[in-house]
Amino acid sequence: MTAISAVNDFISRDLSTLLAEQQAMDPEQQIVKLFQRCANEVPAYRAFLHSHNIDPGSVGSYADYQRLPLTNKSNYMKAYPLPERCLGGSLQAADRIAVSSGSTGQATFWPRSLAYEMDIAVRFEQVFRDSFHSQQRSTLAIVCFALGNWVGGLFTTSCCWHLAAKGYPLMVATPGNNKAEIFRVVRELAPYFEQTVLLGYPPFIKDVLDAGIAEGIDWAAYQTKLVFAGEVFSEEWRQLLASRTGSQTPCFDSASLYGTADGGVLGNETPLTIAIRRWLATQPAAAQRLFGEARLPTLVQYDPASRFFEVEQNTLVVSGANSLPLLRYHIADKGGLISYEAIWEFLQAYGIGSVTDLGLPADFQPRRLPLVYVFGRADFTVSYYGANIFPENVSVGLEQVGIHQVVSGKFVLETRLDQNGDKYLHIAVELLPEIEASNALAERIAVSVRDQLRRLNSEFAHYTPPERQLPQISLYPFADPAYFPLGVKHRYTRPSA
Repeated sequence: MTAISAVNDFISRDLSTLLAEQQAMDPEQQIVKLFQRCANEVPAYRAFLHSHNIDPGSVGSYADYQRLPLTNKSNYMKAYPLPERCLGGSLQAADRIAVSSGSTGQATFWPRSLAYEMDIAVRFEQVFRDSFHSQQRSTLAIVCFALGNWVGGLFTTSCCWHLAAKGYPLMVATPGNNKAEIFRVVRELAPYFEQTVLLGYPPFIKDVLDAGIAEGIDWAAYQTKLVFAGEVFSEEWRQLLASRTGSQTPCFDSASLYGTADGGVLGNETPLTIAIRRWLATQPAAAQRLFGEARLPTLVQYDPASRFFEVEQNTLVVSGANSLPLLRYHIADKGGLISYEAIWEFLQAYGIGSVTDLGLPADFQPRRLPLVYVFGRADFTVSYYGANIFPENVSVGLEQVGIHQVVSGKFVLETRLDQNGDKYLHIAVELLPEIEASNALAERIAVSVRDQLRRLNSEFAHYTPPERQLPQISLYPFADPAYFPLGVKHRYTRPSA
C-alpha cells in the first residue's frame, strides 16, 4: 500500500468501519502472508532463516510460523545491516526515523514510513474518540514527550496531525518536555478549547500538573485529559492525578498507550480496560488469579491484524508490518494475552455481568478486541520517565576514581514513589567490608551515576527532567541480607515499589 492510499484509507473511513474490517480478517493467515513477503523482500530475514537451516517454502501455515526462531536485538537487529532489515533491502521505502537508546548508549535507529503509520494513528483515534469524544469537542492536544528523533514526541505529533486531517476539531501544540513552554501554551490557547489533552510520560505529566497548580493553573477549568506511555502505574496514582485535573470519570479522562520504538503503539487502554483494572485494584485475589502476580500490569486492548502477539515463557513476542518488519520479535516485556471472551468469562465468575457493574455507563459499547497485559521489561531494565535505565550504565558510575575503591560493584536499581506520588530513581549500593556509610559518599555516588547516565544513556538525558535526574543512593554494608545476601544470584533491578 502506498503512503497516499494508506492516508486516504484512514481519513475516508470512520473508526468503527476500520476496526470491523480488521476484525473480519484472519490474523493468523495475515501473519503467514507477512512472513512470506519478508522471506522474499527482506534480505536480512532471508539470511536469518538460512542461518537456522529453514526453507521459507516449508512455512505455509500458522503452526509452521509458530515454530520459527524468535528474533531480537542481539540475533537480528544488531546482526544485520540496517538497510538489509528493511523491505526491499533499502532505506528508500522509509521516510522518517525513530531513535532509541541501547544498554551501551549506542542509539538504535528504526526506519518508518507514513504508509505504516496509519495503523498507529488508529490507536490514537480510539483514545481520542472512544475516551475523550474529541470528534464532538474542540480539543487542544499538547505533546509533552521529548522532541527530536526520539520516538515518543514526533510519533505522537504525527498521529495527532492525522486525526486533525481526518476532521477532528483538534489543534496540536508541541512544546515537548519544557514545562515553561507547556504552561505558556496552556495559558494562551486552552481557554479557546472545550478540552485540553496532555500527552507524555507518567511521572513528567504529574510534574507538569503539580508545577502548574503551583503557578496558578486551574487544570479542571480546561477539562484536562491525560495520555500516558512508557511506564506501569497504579490505579491509586491515576486517581491522584484525577484529583489534580478535577476528573469525575477517570475511565474516560485518561489512557495509557503500550508502545515501543521498534513496533510503534502496540495497544491502548480503553474505558473498558481501565474499569477492569480499577476493579482489580480492589480485588487483589482476583488480580493474582488473572495475572499470576500480586502487582497490577498495564492492561490494554490491541488489534491482532495490526500487531500480532504471542507469548513465550511469560514474555511477549510481536509481529507486524512496517518499513522494518517484525517477525516473532522478542520485545522482552513480561506479560500475557487474554481474549475478549475470556476476560468476560473471568469477570462473570466474580459477579460482573455488564459494563454497568464496572461503573461504566449503560450505553457504553466496548470494542470486542483482545487484551494484552504488560508488567514491564523482563531484561533487567528499569523504566524512568520513559527512558530505559540499564544496569550497565549505573555500573560505570560506580567505577569512577574515588568510588570503586569503597564499593563492591553490586547494586539494586529501582523506582519508587515519594509521599507526594512523585517517582524517583533509587539505587541501593553495597559497600566493601569495613567501609562506613556517609552522606558525603552517597552524594558523591549519586552525582557520578547521574553524570554517567547523562553521558551513556541518551534517553535518560533527553527524557528525564534535570531536577529528577539525581538518584537517591542508599548505602548498605557488605552482604546486607535485605539487598545483597550471600550465596544467591544477585539481581541488579527490582520491580517498582
